Amino acid sequence: MSQANNEAVLAADEAENREFLVFSLGEEEYAIDILKVQEIRGYENVTRIANAPDFIKGVTNLRGVIVPIVDLRIKFHLDNVEYGGQTVVIVVNVADRVVGIVVDGVSDVMTLNPEQIKPAPEFGVTLSSDFLSGLGSLDDRMLVLVDIDKLLTSEEMALVDSTSNR
Repeated sequence: MSQANNEAVLAADEAENREFLVFSLGEEEYAIDILKVQEIRGYENVTRIANAPDFIKGVTNLRGVIVPIVDLRIKFHLDNVEYGGQTVVIVVNVADRVVGIVVDGVSDVMTLNPEQIKPAPEFGVTLSSDFLSGLGSLDDRMLVLVDIDKLLTSEEMALVDSTSNR
């Protein structure tokens, strides 16, 4: 193979690799597409909204933008939801809307190639596999890959208009 062909093959391989932000919810590790992440912030008190579902903690003002804050630990029905020094908010941008998601902590950014990503299995009632893009495996780690677009545009969440123009 020529040098140009080698470089073309490497470029194609790298284009298929995807980077994910890895975070924890309870004992499990989850990941979302790094391209959706705007920033990571410490958890701060939020302004509660009347009649909002339990998993919507409220809203906060982020540099002039009112941002809804969703606690994924409550959304995913985890026990013992506590707010501590490791609790963070991952600010994501989905369908031109900024939303904050509360997680137990962020660990790292991982690059996964297509062979490391397996289809999501069907689960019970706790977490609909509609919101999962697959399972990522790297060495002895298993990551639940969350499709943050589908989760935040779901009818139940109603945080982001699923018909908005991109």
